[in-house]
Amino acid sequence: MTPVAAGQAAGGMPSVARDLATIADRLREVTVQVRTRGAGAGSGVVWRPDGLIVTNAHVARGARATVELADGRTFDAPVTARDPRRDLATLAIPASDLRAATLGDPRTLRPGELVIAIGNPLGIVGAAALGVVHAVEPGAGDRGPRLIRADVRLAPGNSGGPLADARGRVIGVNAMIVGGLGCAVPTTTVERFVSRAAGGAGGGATLGVVAQPVLVAAGRAQTLGLMLVEVAAGSAAERAGLLVGDVLLAVDRRPFASPGDLRAMIEEAGVSVRLDLVRGGRATTCEVSLRSATGARAA
Repeated sequence: MTPVAAGQAAGGMPSVARDLATIADRLREVTVQVRTRGAGAGSGVVWRPDGLIVTNAHVARGARATVELADGRTFDAPVTARDPRRDLATLAIPASDLRAATLGDPRTLRPGELVIAIGNPLGIVGAAALGVVHAVEPGAGDRGPRLIRADVRLAPGNSGGPLADARGRVIGVNAMIVGGLGCAVPTTTVERFVSRAAGGAGGGATLGVVAQPVLVAAGRAQTLGLMLVEVAAGSAAERAGLLVGDVLLAVDRRPFASPGDLRAMIEEAGVSVRLDLVRGGRATTCEVSLRSATGARAA
């Protein structure tokens, strides 16, 4: 009798490979096909049990798409939100009690960790690709990485599908191939996008202010501040009580490196932000809701 190697099941398949195959099967259950007229087929992820599907903006280019679930059911789905800058889109299908993706935290990823990509490359439904994390591009503060780069084999049709860790937790949405590496939008970014979409806007929010850069003394050094020279009527800034002359220093404790950071930070925010500012020579903070009284996002 041939001895069974350590870590190998009696059936001949190593236990690690068997575990990965099981994880891939579970990921296929939350991976969908997304087809749009004239744009071919891509992939998507069941993000919520109530029929919320996440994919790439470059996959869901039009107003509607056809979504096919892993069990073969097909739905005509409206595109409910798109953000081309982050290459994300959401679709809604009339289904409930779906198996949704289990999300992981991409902030804990390290280069060398094992990842699994599921998608529909070149018309092959539910194809799996195994690779390792190559690099995790840091984002600002604790809001998660900017991009996940993995040495994983992707092809057209993988776009919009899940990138998961070795435990099967989805840590990103595959978006593109750059320099031979697969690049995925991290789930932290996707969750902020989904939150904004649920609030009624897919393209980010604004404070409704005009600001000019100023230098503010910070001990022996100086830091960049943004002095408000205009606050729009009815804006999120006005509702929060911001005033002309206020000098903003940070958003969610993140200081500004350039004047354009304010807009980018607000667009990336969730339903509210904390602003550190100086008013009348005194440091203070202000919590700004980025939803209107009716629940819609500030325009």
